[in-house]
Amino acid sequence: MHSVNDITLTTKETILANEAATLACGKRFAIILTPGLVVYLHGDLGAGKTTFVRGVLHGLGHIGKVKSPTYTLVEPYVVELNAVSSYNIYHFDLYRFNSEEEWDAAGFRDYFNPQSICMIEWPEKAEHVLPEPDIHVQLSLFKAGRKIQLSAGSPLGKACLKKL
Repeated sequence: MHSVNDITLTTKETILANEAATLACGKRFAIILTPGLVVYLHGDLGAGKTTFVRGVLHGLGHIGKVKSPTYTLVEPYVVELNAVSSYNIYHFDLYRFNSEEEWDAAGFRDYFNPQSICMIEWPEKAEHVLPEPDIHVQLSLFKAGRKIQLSAGSPLGKACLKKL
């Protein structure tokens, strides 16, 4: 765990008028991502977590469909950096997560490594098995749109958010 003194809290907040703004915010966020990051996505049902991830993936060049992994718990994506280099993005949705045994049996722990980025919806459902986040993304309903708050959870997260 990191203390606030280690990180000197970095937080960014903005209002998103609609779904298109949420997608655009995700695309901008994609630019700062680096392999090895763990991103927690917080917010109620319908707050825009999966829409934000869809924007991130499109910002990284993913062309296909981006679906919520509500029933599969995780959806993997490969991001091509160039002809010889790529990395994985794992989009977790732990809303239906049941037990720590399920986590270990599925081998999810192996997904968290320096060559991948893990984006986790509903992280509080698995707080005892997840690594600490580098970045927290908090989405909430706000008037007719959404509000997003990005905050650092580690020195790596702080360095990424400073690029925004």
